Amino acid sequence: MTFEIHHRMEPLEREWRDLERDNGNSLHQSFDWCAAWIKTHDTQPAIVRVIDAKGTLFILPLEIVRHNMVRTAQFIAGRFSNINTGLFSSRFRSGADEARMRTIGEQLVASLKDKADIITLRNVPLQWRDEPHPFRYLPSVVNQNHAFQLPLLESFTATIAQLNAKRRRKKYRSQVKRLEASGGFDHIVARTPGERIALLDLFFQQKATRFKALGLPNVFRAPETQAFFHLLLETDGGGRDTPLQLHAIRLKGEFEGQIAAIAGLSRKGDHIICQFGSIDESVVAEASPGELLFWLMIEEACAEGAALFDFGIGDQGYKRSWCPVETVQHDILLPISAVGRLAVVAQRGVTRTKAAIKGNPRVYALLQRLRAKADTAESADD
Repeated sequence: MTFEIHHRMEPLEREWRDLERDNGNSLHQSFDWCAAWIKTHDTQPAIVRVIDAKGTLFILPLEIVRHNMVRTAQFIAGRFSNINTGLFSSRFRSGADEARMRTIGEQLVASLKDKADIITLRNVPLQWRDEPHPFRYLPSVVNQNHAFQLPLLESFTATIAQLNAKRRRKKYRSQVKRLEASGGFDHIVARTPGERIALLDLFFQQKATRFKALGLPNVFRAPETQAFFHLLLETDGGGRDTPLQLHAIRLKGEFEGQIAAIAGLSRKGDHIICQFGSIDESVVAEASPGELLFWLMIEEACAEGAALFDFGIGDQGYKRSWCPVETVQHDILLPISAVGRLAVVAQRGVTRTKAAIKGNPRVYALLQRLRAKADTAESADD
Protein backbone atom coordinates (compact mmCIF):
# COMPACT_ATOMS: atom_id res chain seq x y z
CA MET A 1 0.00 0.00 0.00
CA THR A 2 1.04 3.57 -0.72
CA PHE A 3 -0.21 6.53 1.31
CA GLU A 4 -0.57 9.83 -0.55
CA ILE A 5 -1.48 13.28 0.78
CA HIS A 6 -3.28 15.60 -1.65
CA HIS A 7 -3.98 19.29 -1.10
CA ARG A 8 -6.44 19.58 -3.99
CA MET A 9 -9.60 17.58 -4.64
CA GLU A 10 -9.78 17.89 -8.42
CA PRO A 11 -7.14 15.27 -9.36
CA LEU A 12 -9.08 12.67 -7.35
CA GLU A 13 -12.57 13.49 -8.61
CA ARG A 14 -13.17 10.47 -10.82
CA GLU A 15 -12.19 7.82 -8.29
CA TRP A 16 -13.72 9.88 -5.44
CA ARG A 17 -17.11 9.85 -7.16
CA ASP A 18 -16.74 6.12 -7.89
CA LEU A 19 -16.23 5.39 -4.18
CA GLU A 20 -19.03 7.66 -2.96
CA ARG A 21 -21.64 5.66 -4.94
CA ASP A 22 -21.30 2.88 -2.37
CA ASN A 23 -24.24 3.08 0.08
CA GLY A 24 -21.86 2.26 2.91
CA ASN A 25 -19.99 5.56 2.44
CA SER A 26 -21.49 8.70 4.00
CA LEU A 27 -22.75 11.56 1.85
CA HIS A 28 -20.77 13.87 4.15
CA GLN A 29 -17.60 12.60 2.51
CA SER A 30 -19.03 13.07 -0.99
CA PHE A 31 -17.10 15.18 -3.49
CA ASP A 32 -19.74 17.91 -3.73
CA TRP A 33 -20.14 18.27 0.05
CA CYS A 34 -16.40 18.61 0.64
CA ALA A 35 -15.87 20.89 -2.38
CA ALA A 36 -18.53 23.31 -1.13
CA TRP A 37 -16.78 23.56 2.24
CA ILE A 38 -13.34 24.16 0.73
CA LYS A 39 -14.68 26.84 -1.62
CA THR A 40 -16.31 28.78 1.21
CA HIS A 41 -13.71 28.39 3.96
CA ASP A 42 -10.08 29.30 4.44
CA THR A 43 -8.97 25.74 5.09
CA GLN A 44 -5.97 23.49 4.54
CA PRO A 45 -6.99 20.20 2.89
CA ALA A 46 -4.91 17.10 3.57
CA ILE A 47 -6.74 14.40 1.63
CA VAL A 48 -5.41 10.90 2.23
CA ARG A 49 -5.54 8.43 -0.64
CA VAL A 50 -4.34 4.86 -0.13
CA ILE A 51 -3.65 2.73 -3.18
CA ASP A 52 -2.24 -0.65 -4.07
CA ALA A 53 -1.42 -2.34 -7.37
CA LYS A 54 -5.14 -2.80 -8.17
CA GLY A 55 -6.23 0.78 -7.52
CA THR A 56 -7.61 3.01 -4.76
CA LEU A 57 -8.40 1.33 -1.46
CA PHE A 58 -9.80 4.33 0.36
CA ILE A 59 -9.90 8.13 0.59
CA LEU A 60 -10.10 10.15 3.80
CA PRO A 61 -11.13 13.76 3.03
CA LEU A 62 -9.31 15.60 5.83
CA GLU A 63 -8.45 19.21 6.61
CA ILE A 64 -5.89 20.57 9.07
CA VAL A 65 -7.41 22.82 11.73
CA ARG A 66 -5.38 24.59 14.41
CA HIS A 67 -6.87 24.97 17.89
CA ASN A 68 -4.47 26.94 20.07
CA MET A 69 -1.19 25.03 19.73
CA VAL A 70 -2.67 21.78 18.42
CA ARG A 71 -2.94 20.94 14.71
CA THR A 72 -5.81 18.52 14.13
CA ALA A 73 -6.45 16.44 11.01
CA GLN A 74 -10.21 16.02 10.85
CA PHE A 75 -12.97 15.31 8.34
CA ILE A 76 -13.69 18.21 5.99
CA ALA A 77 -16.83 20.10 7.14
CA GLY A 78 -16.96 17.88 10.20
CA ARG A 79 -18.78 20.51 12.25
CA PHE A 80 -21.90 20.07 10.12
CA SER A 81 -21.67 16.32 9.52
CA ASN A 82 -24.23 13.96 11.01
CA ILE A 83 -22.33 10.78 10.22
CA ASN A 84 -18.81 10.17 8.89
CA THR A 85 -17.43 7.01 7.35
CA GLY A 86 -14.63 7.97 4.98
CA LEU A 87 -14.68 6.52 1.46
CA PHE A 88 -13.75 2.83 1.42
CA SER A 89 -13.80 0.38 -1.46
CA SER A 90 -15.72 -2.85 -0.90
CA ARG A 91 -12.50 -4.69 -1.73
CA PHE A 92 -10.73 -2.98 1.15
CA ARG A 93 -13.58 -3.44 3.65
CA SER A 94 -13.69 -7.18 3.04
CA GLY A 95 -10.04 -7.56 4.07
CA ALA A 96 -9.97 -5.13 7.01
CA ASP A 97 -8.88 -7.46 9.81
CA GLU A 98 -7.40 -6.26 13.12
CA ALA A 99 -3.72 -6.77 12.28
CA ARG A 100 -4.03 -4.98 8.95
CA MET A 101 -5.98 -2.06 10.40
CA ARG A 102 -3.52 -1.47 13.24
CA THR A 103 -0.74 -1.32 10.66
CA ILE A 104 -2.78 1.10 8.58
CA GLY A 105 -3.34 3.26 11.67
CA GLU A 106 0.43 3.48 12.13
CA GLN A 107 0.96 4.32 8.46
CA LEU A 108 -1.77 6.96 8.59
CA VAL A 109 0.01 8.61 11.52
CA ALA A 110 3.34 8.48 9.68
CA SER A 111 1.87 10.03 6.52
CA LEU A 112 0.64 13.09 8.46
CA LYS A 113 3.52 13.50 10.91
CA ASP A 114 4.73 16.81 9.45
CA LYS A 115 1.23 18.26 9.04
CA ALA A 116 -0.70 17.52 12.24
CA ASP A 117 -0.35 16.65 15.92
CA ILE A 118 -3.45 14.48 16.14
CA ILE A 119 -5.94 12.74 13.86
CA THR A 120 -9.49 13.15 15.16
CA LEU A 121 -12.21 11.42 13.15
CA ARG A 122 -15.51 12.31 14.79
CA ASN A 123 -18.97 10.77 14.51
CA VAL A 124 -17.89 7.45 13.01
CA PRO A 125 -20.35 4.55 13.46
CA LEU A 126 -18.38 1.37 14.09
CA GLN A 127 -21.35 -0.56 12.69
CA TRP A 128 -23.23 0.98 9.75
CA ARG A 129 -25.73 -0.42 7.25
CA ASP A 130 -25.25 -3.90 8.74
CA GLU A 131 -21.50 -3.80 8.13
CA PRO A 132 -18.61 -3.21 10.55
CA HIS A 133 -16.45 -0.15 9.93
CA PRO A 134 -12.80 -0.88 8.99
CA PHE A 135 -11.55 1.55 11.68
CA ARG A 136 -13.30 -0.31 14.50
CA TYR A 137 -9.93 -1.65 15.65
CA LEU A 138 -8.37 1.80 16.11
CA PRO A 139 -8.40 3.70 19.44
CA SER A 140 -11.70 5.54 19.96
CA VAL A 141 -14.09 7.05 22.48
CA VAL A 142 -17.90 7.03 22.34
CA ASN A 143 -19.18 10.37 21.02
CA GLN A 144 -21.57 12.20 23.34
CA ASN A 145 -24.15 12.51 20.53
CA HIS A 146 -26.04 9.56 19.08
CA ALA A 147 -27.84 9.52 15.72
CA PHE A 148 -31.41 8.40 15.04
CA GLN A 149 -32.82 6.68 11.96
CA LEU A 150 -36.12 5.43 10.59
CA PRO A 151 -35.87 2.44 8.20
CA LEU A 152 -38.17 2.92 5.21
CA LEU A 153 -39.98 -0.28 4.31
CA GLU A 154 -41.94 -1.36 1.23
CA SER A 155 -44.70 1.19 1.87
CA PHE A 156 -45.46 4.17 4.08
CA THR A 157 -48.05 2.08 5.91
CA ALA A 158 -45.45 -0.56 6.73
CA THR A 159 -42.95 2.13 7.70
CA ILE A 160 -45.11 3.81 10.32
CA ALA A 161 -46.23 0.39 11.59
CA GLN A 162 -42.77 0.27 13.21
CA LEU A 163 -44.00 3.15 15.39
CA ASN A 164 -47.31 3.74 17.14
CA ALA A 165 -49.16 3.98 13.83
CA LYS A 166 -52.59 4.65 15.34
CA ARG A 167 -51.28 7.56 17.41
CA ARG A 168 -49.26 8.89 14.46
CA ARG A 169 -52.29 8.92 12.14
CA LYS A 170 -54.47 10.58 14.78
CA LYS A 171 -51.86 13.31 15.27
CA TYR A 172 -51.51 13.82 11.51
CA ARG A 173 -55.28 14.21 11.05
CA SER A 174 -55.38 16.72 13.92
CA GLN A 175 -52.55 18.77 12.40
CA VAL A 176 -54.18 18.85 8.97
CA LYS A 177 -57.57 19.76 10.47
CA ARG A 178 -56.09 22.70 12.37
CA LEU A 179 -54.30 24.05 9.31
CA GLU A 180 -57.37 23.62 7.12
CA ALA A 181 -59.37 25.63 9.66
CA SER A 182 -57.17 28.65 8.89
CA GLY A 183 -57.21 28.12 5.11
CA GLY A 184 -55.03 25.11 4.41
CA PHE A 185 -51.41 24.59 3.35
CA ASP A 186 -49.08 23.31 0.65
CA HIS A 187 -46.06 21.05 1.01
CA ILE A 188 -43.53 22.74 -1.28
CA VAL A 189 -40.05 21.82 -2.51
CA ALA A 190 -37.88 24.73 -3.65
CA ARG A 191 -37.14 24.18 -7.36
CA THR A 192 -35.95 27.43 -8.91
CA PRO A 193 -32.77 29.27 -7.86
CA GLY A 194 -34.84 32.17 -6.55
CA GLU A 195 -37.06 29.90 -4.44
CA ARG A 196 -34.04 28.09 -3.02
CA ILE A 197 -32.19 31.25 -2.03
CA ALA A 198 -35.28 32.85 -0.47
CA LEU A 199 -36.19 29.74 1.51
CA LEU A 200 -32.67 29.16 2.80
CA ASP A 201 -32.34 32.79 3.89
CA LEU A 202 -35.71 32.49 5.65
CA PHE A 203 -34.43 29.36 7.41
CA PHE A 204 -31.43 31.30 8.73
CA GLN A 205 -33.80 34.00 10.01
CA GLN A 206 -36.19 31.53 11.64
CA LYS A 207 -33.34 29.64 13.25
CA ALA A 208 -31.72 32.79 14.60
CA THR A 209 -35.03 33.80 16.18
CA ARG A 210 -35.51 30.34 17.65
CA PHE A 211 -31.99 30.17 19.08
CA LYS A 212 -32.38 33.62 20.63
CA ALA A 213 -35.71 32.69 22.22
CA LEU A 214 -34.20 29.52 23.70
CA GLY A 215 -31.03 31.27 24.81
CA LEU A 216 -28.85 29.09 22.57
CA PRO A 217 -25.83 30.03 20.42
CA ASN A 218 -26.56 30.39 16.69
CA VAL A 219 -24.39 27.82 14.92
CA PHE A 220 -25.51 29.14 11.51
CA ARG A 221 -24.50 32.77 12.16
CA ALA A 222 -21.09 32.83 10.43
CA PRO A 223 -21.18 34.18 6.84
CA GLU A 224 -18.96 31.34 5.60
CA THR A 225 -21.38 28.79 7.10
CA GLN A 226 -24.30 30.37 5.26
CA ALA A 227 -22.24 30.53 2.05
CA PHE A 228 -21.48 26.80 2.42
CA PHE A 229 -25.17 25.85 2.54
CA HIS A 230 -26.01 28.22 -0.31
CA LEU A 231 -23.36 26.54 -2.48
CA LEU A 232 -24.68 23.07 -1.59
CA LEU A 233 -28.13 24.25 -2.63
CA GLU A 234 -26.82 25.19 -6.09
CA THR A 235 -25.15 21.80 -6.65
CA ASP A 236 -26.87 19.09 -8.67
CA GLY A 237 -26.02 15.66 -7.30
CA GLY A 238 -27.47 13.85 -10.32
CA GLY A 239 -30.79 12.01 -10.52
CA ARG A 240 -32.51 11.92 -7.15
CA ASP A 241 -29.24 12.48 -5.31
CA THR A 242 -28.84 15.97 -3.94
CA PRO A 243 -26.44 17.62 -1.47
CA LEU A 244 -29.28 19.82 -0.22
CA GLN A 245 -32.98 20.18 -0.99
CA LEU A 246 -35.39 22.46 0.87
CA HIS A 247 -38.92 21.44 1.88
CA ALA A 248 -41.49 23.68 3.57
CA ILE A 249 -45.06 24.08 4.78
CA ARG A 250 -46.54 27.16 3.08
CA LEU A 251 -49.82 28.40 4.52
CA LYS A 252 -52.94 29.51 2.67
CA GLY A 253 -55.98 31.51 3.65
CA GLU A 254 -55.60 33.53 6.86
CA PHE A 255 -51.79 33.34 6.72
CA GLU A 256 -51.46 33.31 2.93
CA GLY A 257 -47.89 32.73 1.75
CA GLN A 258 -46.27 32.46 5.18
CA ILE A 259 -43.78 29.64 5.74
CA ALA A 260 -44.58 27.72 8.93
CA ALA A 261 -41.78 25.14 8.78
CA ILE A 262 -38.63 24.46 6.74
CA ALA A 263 -36.36 21.41 6.49
CA GLY A 264 -33.17 20.73 4.54
CA LEU A 265 -32.67 17.19 3.23
CA SER A 266 -29.66 15.54 1.60
CA ARG A 267 -29.84 12.29 -0.37
CA LYS A 268 -27.19 9.88 -1.61
CA GLY A 269 -28.37 6.58 -2.98
CA ASP A 270 -31.05 5.18 -0.67
CA HIS A 271 -30.01 7.29 2.34
CA ILE A 272 -31.76 10.56 3.22
CA ILE A 273 -30.49 12.83 6.01
CA CYS A 274 -32.37 15.74 7.54
CA GLN A 275 -29.62 18.35 7.90
CA PHE A 276 -31.66 21.02 9.65
CA GLY A 277 -35.13 22.34 10.33
CA SER A 278 -36.90 25.44 11.61
CA ILE A 279 -40.40 26.67 12.46
CA ASP A 280 -42.12 30.03 12.70
CA GLU A 281 -43.77 29.96 16.10
CA SER A 282 -45.72 33.14 15.41
CA VAL A 283 -48.21 31.25 13.19
CA VAL A 284 -50.19 28.00 13.74
CA ALA A 285 -47.70 26.70 16.31
CA GLU A 286 -50.50 24.62 17.85
CA ALA A 287 -50.64 22.57 14.62
CA SER A 288 -46.99 21.43 15.02
CA PRO A 289 -46.09 22.20 11.38
CA GLY A 290 -42.56 20.85 11.85
CA GLU A 291 -43.92 17.42 12.80
CA LEU A 292 -46.36 17.56 9.90
CA LEU A 293 -43.52 18.34 7.49
CA PHE A 294 -41.64 15.23 8.65
CA TRP A 295 -44.72 13.09 7.96
CA LEU A 296 -44.98 14.47 4.42
CA MET A 297 -41.23 14.15 3.68
CA ILE A 298 -41.08 10.58 4.97
CA GLU A 299 -44.18 9.64 2.98
CA GLU A 300 -42.53 11.08 -0.14
CA ALA A 301 -39.23 9.30 0.61
CA CYS A 302 -41.06 5.96 0.81
CA ALA A 303 -42.73 6.60 -2.54
CA GLU A 304 -39.34 7.41 -4.09
CA GLY A 305 -37.72 4.15 -2.95
CA ALA A 306 -35.36 5.40 -0.24
CA ALA A 307 -34.35 2.88 2.42
CA LEU A 308 -33.34 5.05 5.37
CA PHE A 309 -34.56 8.40 6.70
CA ASP A 310 -31.91 9.79 9.01
CA PHE A 311 -32.75 12.43 11.62
CA GLY A 312 -29.05 12.99 12.32
CA ILE A 313 -27.21 13.48 15.60
CA GLY A 314 -28.69 14.92 18.76
CA ASP A 315 -31.08 13.39 21.26
CA GLN A 316 -34.45 15.12 20.98
CA GLY A 317 -37.87 13.78 21.86
CA TYR A 318 -39.30 14.16 18.36
CA LYS A 319 -36.45 12.05 16.94
CA ARG A 320 -37.07 9.25 19.42
CA SER A 321 -40.78 9.35 18.57
CA TRP A 322 -39.98 8.72 14.89
CA CYS A 323 -36.93 6.47 15.09
CA PRO A 324 -36.70 2.84 16.17
CA VAL A 325 -32.95 2.84 15.42
CA GLU A 326 -30.36 4.63 17.56
CA THR A 327 -26.78 4.62 16.23
CA VAL A 328 -23.87 5.03 18.61
CA GLN A 329 -20.98 6.93 17.03
CA HIS A 330 -17.31 7.04 18.02
CA ASP A 331 -14.45 9.52 17.76
CA ILE A 332 -11.27 7.87 16.52
CA LEU A 333 -8.21 9.50 18.11
CA LEU A 334 -4.69 8.90 16.80
CA PRO A 335 -1.86 10.97 18.32
CA ILE A 336 1.02 11.95 16.06
CA SER A 337 3.27 14.18 18.18
CA ALA A 338 3.91 14.62 21.90
CA VAL A 339 1.41 17.49 21.87
CA GLY A 340 -1.04 15.17 20.15
CA ARG A 341 -0.68 12.55 22.88
CA LEU A 342 -1.64 15.16 25.45
CA ALA A 343 -4.52 16.25 23.22
CA VAL A 344 -5.85 12.69 23.06
CA VAL A 345 -6.02 12.54 26.86
CA ALA A 346 -7.74 15.93 26.95
CA GLN A 347 -10.23 15.06 24.19
CA ARG A 348 -11.19 11.80 25.85
CA GLY A 349 -11.85 13.72 29.03
CA VAL A 350 -13.82 16.45 27.28
CA THR A 351 -15.98 13.95 25.38
CA ARG A 352 -16.82 12.02 28.54
CA THR A 353 -17.55 15.26 30.36
CA LYS A 354 -19.86 16.40 27.57
CA ALA A 355 -21.68 13.07 27.74
CA ALA A 356 -22.13 13.50 31.50
CA ILE A 357 -23.35 17.10 31.07
CA LYS A 358 -25.87 16.13 28.41
CA GLY A 359 -27.16 13.53 30.82
CA ASN A 360 -27.91 16.36 33.29
CA PRO A 361 -30.53 18.65 31.70
CA ARG A 362 -30.08 21.49 34.21
CA VAL A 363 -26.32 21.75 33.82
CA TYR A 364 -26.60 21.41 30.03
CA ALA A 365 -29.20 24.20 29.84
CA LEU A 366 -26.99 26.49 31.95
CA LEU A 367 -23.97 25.95 29.71
CA GLN A 368 -26.05 26.55 26.59
CA ARG A 369 -27.24 29.87 28.01
CA LEU A 370 -23.64 30.89 28.73
CA ARG A 371 -22.65 29.97 25.15
CA ALA A 372 -25.56 32.00 23.82
CA LYS A 373 -24.44 35.08 25.80
CA ALA A 374 -20.93 34.73 24.39
CA ASP A 375 -22.39 34.37 20.89
CA THR A 376 -24.48 37.54 21.36
CA ALA A 377 -21.46 39.47 22.61
CA GLU A 378 -19.44 38.34 19.58
CA SER A 379 -22.25 39.45 17.25
CA ALA A 380 -22.25 42.89 18.90
CA ASP A 381 -18.48 43.16 18.37
CA ASP A 382 -18.92 42.33 14.68
